Amino acid sequence: MSTIKFTLVTLLALFGCLIPISSLSSSEIEKVYRLLILDSQVGSPYEDVRNSLIDTLMERGYRQGDNLVITHHYIDNSASLGMEILKREIKENYDVIYVGGTVATISAKNTLFESDVPVIFGAPTDPIGIGVIDSFDQPPKVNFTGVSYPVPVKSRFLFLRQLIPNVRKVGLIYADMPQSQSYNKWIKKLLENDPAFNNIEVIFHPLPLITGDDGDEQMANLAIPVIKQMNDQVDAFLKPNDQLGARRHFAEAVKTYGKKPLIGLVKNDVVSEWGATAVVFPCLKSIGRQLGEMVSELFEGVPIEFIEPRWPARFGYAVDLNKTQQFGINVPVGILQLAGKNIIR
Repeated sequence: MSTIKFTLVTLLALFGCLIPISSLSSSEIEKVYRLLILDSQVGSPYEDVRNSLIDTLMERGYRQGDNLVITHHYIDNSASLGMEILKREIKENYDVIYVGGTVATISAKNTLFESDVPVIFGAPTDPIGIGVIDSFDQPPKVNFTGVSYPVPVKSRFLFLRQLIPNVRKVGLIYADMPQSQSYNKWIKKLLENDPAFNNIEVIFHPLPLITGDDGDEQMANLAIPVIKQMNDQVDAFLKPNDQLGARRHFAEAVKTYGKKPLIGLVKNDVVSEWGATAVVFPCLKSIGRQLGEMVSELFEGVPIEFIEPRWPARFGYAVDLNKTQQFGINVPVGILQLAGKNIIR
């Protein structure tokens, strides 16, 4: 069974992150649709997901300046600012509201829950914990649906175990923010309840959340003494599922001051040589395409109760063979096959 599953995953990886979708000409769409976009923060992953969403709408025949009007706001990870914007904008009669990330989803939950306007969330860590859905692959309970962000915790730890079979202690330095709080709970639950991982210990260390354009750089600087302290305590570092993990500065800090391999969070951790040894990552373009298809369905009149919330449809893999050699890691052939072109030699 495991061989069959691995072969299926390999085939999905070979097909890439995206598959074609049917398109319409803009002349076939008579109404002008209004879309409000509220992103938690500037930059990745929000930008990648949003751009893919808009590209998908364009493929479907929806084009700005023609039959689509988009209003876009950033909230700098401030739920209160998001709520203020939504309360003001809700009067403008949008057809769909899209919220990118955890904090924007929290803002919408506090403002638009059980309202008449359909809300699509994109890439929050834990929409169940936020309370906008009860589960995945079931009809939405109210006016919220969408696609979550992370690679499931179990999949990430399976990847870690495949790469480093003798791993026993893992260092996880994280920003004290909702994304990591939810993700870390899942890790603890997995390690407590799944016998396959009961010999792994994760050493958690929080850092105070610093917002703003250079917040992740400031937090990465705060992490340096913690990295040095953990070097002799852990077998590997795990990048956190939060603002600190999505950007480059923390990976660069581990690259400079760490003595153990770093398992990344995003593709650039390896392919842009930020500092990670390997990564299994959510395919952001695929998430955006899933979301674009959901928004298109709502434009076409499909009731939101028929649009089920989803996990990301596809994952990607990347490996830096220079670093695996440095740390004495023998990379399984299966992981190399999954990584494909995302291998640094």
